[in-house]
Amino acid sequence: MRKDKEQQEAAEEQVKSSEATESKAAEQTEEASGDAKMADKEAKAEDASEKMAAEIAEWRDKYVRLSAEFDNYRKRTLKEKMDLMSSAGEDVIKSLLPVMDDLERALAATEKASDVAAVREGVVLISNKLRDTLRGRGLAEIEAVGQELDTDFHEAVAKIPAQDEAQKGRIIDVVQKGYKLNDKVIRHSKVVVGE
Repeated sequence: MRKDKEQQEAAEEQVKSSEATESKAAEQTEEASGDAKMADKEAKAEDASEKMAAEIAEWRDKYVRLSAEFDNYRKRTLKEKMDLMSSAGEDVIKSLLPVMDDLERALAATEKASDVAAVREGVVLISNKLRDTLRGRGLAEIEAVGQELDTDFHEAVAKIPAQDEAQKGRIIDVVQKGYKLNDKVIRHSKVVVGE
């Protein structure tokens, strides 16, 4: 019986040893599997990190390019604005040159002329030409006499007693004409108002 018992104990030890070996093998397999999973996770994290770094570099490049484009645009528009300001009056001056030529001819004619009426007629023609040229450029005279005082267009410089009731609060006389350039007041009319 002792032999049986020893054999049984030996068999049990062998089973325990076999279970221990299997347990160790399972642990090693689990560790290997865990290591593989960990390595896989690390590889995925590294790939994600590389993708993020590439995307960040791409966005940074786009930002730098956009910033440079905007800076170039700003410089170009500033230069265009400066060029426009320096040559803004060129068209107006070119259109006034014929009037200037006429004035010079009129001045030369006044030195030799004996007929005052002819000289006056020439000056009137030059004045009309100047008005037409300026009107063509958008200049318009502000109507004042007989109008009610409008501080958007008129500047009252004096008040005088009105001769009749209809002239009260209305413009009686214009001291200096006012002008609009394309509906923008560039000089207010200086007027006398009845009270």
